[in-house]
Parts: sequence; structure tokens; C-alpha cells
Amino acid sequence: MEKTYIGYARVSTIEQNEARQLESFASYAEKIRKVFIDKVSGKDTNRPQLKALLEYVREGDIVVVSDFSRLARSTRDMLQIVQELTEKGVGLISLKENVDTDTPQGRFMLTVFAALAELERETIIQRQREGIEIAKQQHKYKGRKPIPFDEDKLKVECKKWRNGEQTAVATMNKLGIKRNRFYQIVKKYHL
Repeated sequence: MEKTYIGYARVSTIEQNEARQLESFASYAEKIRKVFIDKVSGKDTNRPQLKALLEYVREGDIVVVSDFSRLARSTRDMLQIVQELTEKGVGLISLKENVDTDTPQGRFMLTVFAALAELERETIIQRQREGIEIAKQQHKYKGRKPIPFDEDKLKVECKKWRNGEQTAVATMNKLGIKRNRFYQIVKKYHL
């Protein structure tokens, strides 16, 4: 049975270009039958084209990615995707890392690379937090500006909520306020 190769590329935003990743598929250009492209963050697996890819692949297929970070940004997500592919009998090739999950060495290296990708992401987040803390100490960090809301409408809708005429979720939706912010405001204004 001839193996079918399927490409997967991902960029974090619509403005970014996936051309570099598609060029990396050149060595498989004649073999790749279909390419799925997402233009969303890789922080979770809720990506339309990734879902479509996972539904599309069949036993014996091989998924080709330019590098593991395009497929997943956390060890947990990477291992979940690979497990799903493995259960379907689908292999995975990462070109940058030169890993093929059809081999025991490839499966081992996949775990190592996924852990490194997660470490890199967590390091970036830690540096960001440290930078914010320094900016706060220097009184240079203003944080996010609160989203404005209509106080009169808030009072009316909160009264309905407190009287049991509507749920808290319905109140939040009418006000266009997210859960945490809603309860902060309710507490602050004693509503």
C-alpha cells in the first residue's frame, strides 16, 4: 500500500505568511497530496484545519510538518495529537528536527522536542511577567484600561439578576461584560 503524505502548516495570525513552511515541504512536493493551513495561535488544539486534518487522515498516511512548534506548543497537546495519529495508524515527520515517528528513536525525540517547545513558551511568559513586574516597580506599567460600561444599565440589569428574573450569565451577556469583570464590578458597587 502506497503511503499518502499530508502537509500541515500553521502561522499565528492572518497577517503572517506560511510560505516558508510550504517551501520546507519541497523534498516531499511530489508525495504530498493535500496541505492543511491554520492561521491561528498554536497555544491549544482548537484549530479548524488541524481538526480537519485529524478527520481526514487514514491508516498508513504520513503527516509532514516543517517543525513541531507548528503542530503544538505544549508537550500535552503534542502528545495528544501524536497519540490520536498513532491510534489511527498515521505517522508524523518533522522536517526541521528530522524526526519520523515510525521509528522508536523518532517517538523518543518527539517527546524531547515537545518538552523543549513547552519550556520555550513558558520561558517567554516568565520573562514577560518579570518585565511587567519591573515596569510596575518603576511606575511605568499602566496595565489594561478597564472596559467602560453603562452604570445605569448595570444597576437595572443587576436588580433583575438579584430578583431572580434572569441568570448571572444573561446579565453579563446583556452588559457585554466577562465573568471576572462582572463580579469585580458587582462587588465594587455593592450591587
